[in-house]
Amino acid sequence: MWDVFLSYSRGDVDRVRPLARALRDGGLSVFTDETGVASFAGISDTIRRELARSKALLAYYSVGYPEREACQWELTTAYLAGLGEGDPRRRVMVVNPEHGTGHIHPVELRDARHASAEDPDALVTGVRGHVGRLDGPMPVRKYGAVRRTGGTPEPFPEFLGRLPELWQVHSALHAHSAPLVTGRAAAHAVQIRGMAGIGKTRLAQEYALRFEAAYPGGVYWLGGESYDEYEEWYENYAAYATRVGGAESRRRETGGEPFLWIVDGLPEGRLSTRELARFAAPRPGGHTLFTLRSRAYDGLGTPVDLGPLDAAHARVLVGDDVLARAVGGHPGASDLLGRAVRAGHGSRALYDRLHGPGVSPLDTLAAGEAGNGIRSMTASLVQDVDTPDAADVLRCAAALHPLPLSVDDVAGVLVAADAVPHVVAHRHAANGVAELRVRSLLSPASEDRWQPHPVTLHAWRHHDPAPARAEALRHAALRTLCGRRDPVTLAFPGSRREVPMAAPSESERMAAFDIQVELVTRIGVQELAPGTGSLREALASLKSLIDFTRGTLHTYNIGLQPGSAAGVATVQSLAYALINDTIRPFTTTWHPRLAAHEAGRPAAVAPLDHEANWPQAPAMRAELTSLREPLMRIAAGFGGISGADFGVPAVGQERPEAGGHPALRS
Repeated sequence: MWDVFLSYSRGDVDRVRPLARALRDGGLSVFTDETGVASFAGISDTIRRELARSKALLAYYSVGYPEREACQWELTTAYLAGLGEGDPRRRVMVVNPEHGTGHIHPVELRDARHASAEDPDALVTGVRGHVGRLDGPMPVRKYGAVRRTGGTPEPFPEFLGRLPELWQVHSALHAHSAPLVTGRAAAHAVQIRGMAGIGKTRLAQEYALRFEAAYPGGVYWLGGESYDEYEEWYENYAAYATRVGGAESRRRETGGEPFLWIVDGLPEGRLSTRELARFAAPRPGGHTLFTLRSRAYDGLGTPVDLGPLDAAHARVLVGDDVLARAVGGHPGASDLLGRAVRAGHGSRALYDRLHGPGVSPLDTLAAGEAGNGIRSMTASLVQDVDTPDAADVLRCAAALHPLPLSVDDVAGVLVAADAVPHVVAHRHAANGVAELRVRSLLSPASEDRWQPHPVTLHAWRHHDPAPARAEALRHAALRTLCGRRDPVTLAFPGSRREVPMAAPSESERMAAFDIQVELVTRIGVQELAPGTGSLREALASLKSLIDFTRGTLHTYNIGLQPGSAAGVATVQSLAYALINDTIRPFTTTWHPRLAAHEAGRPAAVAPLDHEANWPQAPAMRAELTSLREPLMRIAAGFGGISGADFGVPAVGQERPEAGGHPALRS
């Protein structure tokens, strides 16, 4: 029998060896797995046997520890062994080499005292004292040994890559067990959220199976046949919840024992958060776990958002790299394709069918496993796309795939396709993106860009009710993406040369407007009367205009036209003229002169009085006044792009001549 099973990530082997040596020198028998466990192999028979011969597990819980699947299997086994004895920490000890505890799951271990590897003597003493209080080896049970109640479905056999999510669910359900860490004193419901087929039900089943020892009051499952009476449920949800909850409560005589109450696959679209909350556990001691597609119920409980499988686990599940990439780690699609490959279907043929016309192979495979009466799998994936705005956003996403899209991208496509004002198109685009996000059909690709899952696009291609509309938006997306607009011809006076010019983009107009607003309110444009104002404030105002212009260029840089090589002023060329040709020569000349004068101000003299007595003040004011004309011409140039004048006379687009920018020519 081992005193300690030492669990650690292979990346920490050099740090763990001195720890193992100190434990053995301290008289403890220690098991370490020197051979390692193959990736994705779960927990081997050897490891399970040695765990069953060990009193406790000592986890070297580095940041990399949760990333190694074998470590998570070992930790789960020891944790559940202690949980079955009444204390989940009874068979688990933690060495935390990191500064924080946020990487440690479950939350009960995060709240525990952690040993430090920097003090080996204290660590050995603590471990020896802990195992000395244990009578024998940990009881490692086989899953399913504890009877489940309430009709919990049997788990799927394939379960890969979701161990961190299992711990997240458990920690969220038991956050009140560690109030000093989590700040919660009462149990909260938990909701597993994600798109159809992403594995919400499978994760809930696996959690119920593995962690049933935490719920001696039973595991209850509402779902499937429990929701056959949909119409009655919609009409009288409160009575239905009371009937189901009351029936389950009467089936137990265990009073306040903790129990798990799983509510799977609610048809949530038509109910409020308060109405859904009626389906929570009907009596004290219950831990409620919802599975939902919608992200609109933040008040229902702590969310655990479920995404696709990572590439490595998806490849194991499918058995083929190309097919795994084609369905983007979608567990439902990966499972079907993996079964087909193992049944002898060629992976290349399946790949071609995924991208070909006719019935989706996902529907064919699903029907073959469950009978011809099964509902279309792909139809269920996009059944929540139920408004024109959401449908148009999904069509635009399909046209631009694999590029992510923003609300502005969709608005641009709608403007090009429907010839509507940009403000109208933007509203429709924003509504559609928001609806798809709430329904878990768009995932964030960056701060303001979104992307649908490949399987969602595959399903939508087979079930789009308006394919002609999809084709029209595809054409508009290509025109917008390539920047192909009807050419505008400019003929310069006295010249036969013609230059095609694209109309200003929305980004160009918005950037021009933003800079124009700042420019027309600055002291260089609004004339400073003789003897008034502060020269130092005038310099500061011009300097802040430089900073604002630079920031605006950074904000809109992707959508801005390049410089005016063809003789047409753009935001970039006007900004260059504003900063480098107009403001900077003035500030670089006068800032050091004024600063030198200010440095000699007597303490008894006010700054404005000292400035007024400066012999060079009239010359600086004269040059400041002379800035007004070029600044107004630049403001008018921005107005020609933005369409706003702010009382500044419009300046026509003129042909540039050598030695000056068209916006600065007098």
